[in-house]
Amino acid sequence: MTVTAIEAGDPGVQQAYPPRSAVISWIFFDWAAQPYFTLITTFVFAPYFATHVATDPASGQALWGFATAAAGIAIALLSPVLGAIADATGRRKPWIAAFGAMLVIGASLMWFGRPGDEAGIPALLIAYCLATIGVEFATVFNNAMMPTLVPPDRIGRLSGTGWATGYIGGILSLILVLGFLAANPETGRTLFGLTPLFGLDPVSHQGDRISGPLTGVWFIIFVLPMFLLTPDYPARSRLRAALRTGLSELKQTLSELPKQKSLAAFLLANMIYTDGLVSLFAFGGIYAAGTFGWNTIEIGTFGIILAIAGTFGGWLGGKLDDTIGPKRVIAGSITILLAAIVAILLVNKDSVLFVSVAPPVPGGALFASAAERAYLILGCCIGAVGAPLQAASRSLLIRMAPRDRVAQYFGLFALTGKVTSFIGPLLIGIVTAATASQKSGMATLVLFFVTGLVLLARVKE
Repeated sequence: MTVTAIEAGDPGVQQAYPPRSAVISWIFFDWAAQPYFTLITTFVFAPYFATHVATDPASGQALWGFATAAAGIAIALLSPVLGAIADATGRRKPWIAAFGAMLVIGASLMWFGRPGDEAGIPALLIAYCLATIGVEFATVFNNAMMPTLVPPDRIGRLSGTGWATGYIGGILSLILVLGFLAANPETGRTLFGLTPLFGLDPVSHQGDRISGPLTGVWFIIFVLPMFLLTPDYPARSRLRAALRTGLSELKQTLSELPKQKSLAAFLLANMIYTDGLVSLFAFGGIYAAGTFGWNTIEIGTFGIILAIAGTFGGWLGGKLDDTIGPKRVIAGSITILLAAIVAILLVNKDSVLFVSVAPPVPGGALFASAAERAYLILGCCIGAVGAPLQAASRSLLIRMAPRDRVAQYFGLFALTGKVTSFIGPLLIGIVTAATASQKSGMATLVLFFVTGLVLLARVKE
């Protein structure tokens, strides 16, 4: 594990940036981590859990929401503290390795989530929480390495390229699962018409469950270039001393934050709209499964199309970030998300925007009905702006935060992204459970995007 010769933020010193190979290796972290969000939280395992492990889709959505909320609370409480300690110790990679191990262990344990096994649901949700905490914290410390990799005027492009690359990784992992591993229980064939590899049993949904171990193996393989080729920050002090120093600096930062009104407004806005975005991604597949009765292959194909849209959106958003500024990219993305979620709520299997249409035919062609195609188009809009929204948000933070406390501010960034992240899933879970309606639960997301957009107006770049 190499380290930088010059630490970002040293006053009076010309910043030295690593070679292109180091930057590309850092970008591969997004490639390594994205399958967790693509396969586990959105398009394969979460819908499988809601429709086949839980008693019914509504209760499954509620349970998944409660587990996501629990993980969000843990992340919110610990992110700024760990970020402050990391700034004091200097190193980032040991933290990424430790939390990456949590991701691998938690994801691998999801293999044991068998259909209809209600007794195993608590253990399964604990594994999901463990993996979620791991991937989120690993991402915090990976983000904190960005200022040492490229000059400030290229941060937006680096961030957007990372997100776009991650989406490509998500696409390939989905193709791997749908084309070769997960089969339709009725036909016994995968999306490519093949018998599942390794003798995976379609009836017991082993193709869906293998997405957990596959995510862990994928992360181990593709995170290695970052560890081997990307320089780390130099070590500063040992953990015990860093704990005292980090907590003291965190206290100072929090006391100064009210004076930095623009930065505080951004962190508050990020807190709200990120909650809405994470909840939308987390429950989009579950909502589609309950509304249209989609199985893993249909949801996964939907995910591939959305990821392709996200790849182009992330690449284009990175260029726009450096051209018009991250705040405008964020505002435009939230506006499109708001319009898309309102439209989705007006799509039912037999109507689109109050216009009656023919419902999907069981066993019919893929996305054959007008309602399914409308949902697909709206999903592409969400996928296309979701990547630039997240990429521009971390780019804006880097432009606004003191460079000698970047991990600490990314800890606060994660805090604001997670301190209320339990509220979205929790609210969806409560409303869904109370009304027994997935649509009512999803409708709560409108509030998050409207509030985030209003708060963003107070941010000055």
